[in-house]
Amino acid sequence: MTYVPRMQPAISISNLSKRYTSGFEALKSVDLDVRHGEIFALLGPNGAGKTTLISIVCGLVNRTGGDVLVDGHDIEKDYRKVRSMIGLVPQELTTDAFETVWKSVSFSRGLFGQPANPDFIEKVLRTLSLWDKRNSKMMELSGGMKRRLMIAKALSHEPQILFLDEPTAGVDVELRRDMWEMVRGLKDSGVTIILTTHYIEEAEEMADRIGVINQGQIVLVEEKAELMRKLGRKELTLQLREPVERIPESLIAHNLTLSEAGDELTYVYDSQGDRTGITRLLKDIDTAGIGFSDLSTRQSTLEEIFVNLVREGR
Repeated sequence: MTYVPRMQPAISISNLSKRYTSGFEALKSVDLDVRHGEIFALLGPNGAGKTTLISIVCGLVNRTGGDVLVDGHDIEKDYRKVRSMIGLVPQELTTDAFETVWKSVSFSRGLFGQPANPDFIEKVLRTLSLWDKRNSKMMELSGGMKRRLMIAKALSHEPQILFLDEPTAGVDVELRRDMWEMVRGLKDSGVTIILTTHYIEEAEEMADRIGVINQGQIVLVEEKAELMRKLGRKELTLQLREPVERIPESLIAHNLTLSEAGDELTYVYDSQGDRTGITRLLKDIDTAGIGFSDLSTRQSTLEEIFVNLVREGR
């Protein structure tokens, strides 16, 4: 059977705004579409509007203006339908300390009107490495296990869309990588995933597309690979045979940077430009009588791109 992709976005947000009674404008005319079956990472500094945006889509905060559709359903007119399609893992760990893992996840499933399905609950717990803890009370779990439990509860009713708000906050590196694998598995099963994160490497590792939000506005939405291609600068570093005290006048136009020890020259260029300027640079360096023993290039990271985008307020 040939797979035919759905044309309608999983989430469609148009001209969304949120102003609190204090007058603070958390979201300003946000437009965003999230595709079915993708992992979409929403990046932004603290207070940028990430959690407000998620909370509105999930029905936890009322919008001031604009439209939000989940698979074509309005979040207010079709509230029950929309909520049944969404799973949410919030930043805060809110659990009933005296309830067991099994009962807590089973109860969450029942909240959405889903019939009991012990086999499915077992599958979720095993996927999240919680099966051995199924009879443990939540107060007995470590922070990482509680985070996994929150994900299990969000998946209990078999949602089509999963929101992960800072899913690996406070989780050690090994557990974080385990959770990345789990999220990839969910994507492979057809779940659409939207995550907010402070860990840039998390977005770089997992996301298909990346959105940057700052001061309540979407700054940019781009395919991850295309974002790094468009905005990623490259650096050419030359290891000098003999240290120099300063950059010669004849090389000033190349905007080179000299290392503190005077033994490295760094040249920043646009790898997508018509001319990188490297050929001319090397010729001018040779003319200046500066010898180098080695050279290397480095692509800017997603973190550097993100910091520059927020700083420039694009």
